[in-house]
Amino acid sequence: MGDRQSKPDIKDDYVLDEQVGYVLRLANQRHAGIFQSIINKDLTPTQFSVLIRLSEQGELSQNLLGRLVALDTATTKGVVDRLRAKSLIQSRPDVSDKRRAIISLTDVGRSMIAALKEDGRRITETTLSPLKSSDKRKLLELLKKIV
Repeated sequence: MGDRQSKPDIKDDYVLDEQVGYVLRLANQRHAGIFQSIINKDLTPTQFSVLIRLSEQGELSQNLLGRLVALDTATTKGVVDRLRAKSLIQSRPDVSDKRRAIISLTDVGRSMIAALKEDGRRITETTLSPLKSSDKRKLLELLKKIV
């Protein structure tokens, strides 16, 4: 009786369903499923982002393009290679620095942008459809504060 130590009654208040990483992952999985159901152009979300960013900014160095879509150098190269293989983007050496590649949309890539933006709007609408308009704006504001 004296040898047994009683364990304190510890309340475990770590609940997985209340953890931001877990909830963000679930939300991202839902969003990814919606993305794939709407984008039928054999594009990943990352490839989509690269095409849209190029349409917004015009031609960019590969390095800057990667930074503007939050990709590391190796991932950027892979995405650029795959989009080039699909004839959606092109690259050329920078005239002032031959080591730097300048990336731009091809005519085929440019011709897809309006449809991609419309698809993007539908993806966002569908993803956020359970929310009221004010909650949609607030969610985006809050998410932007943590990225």
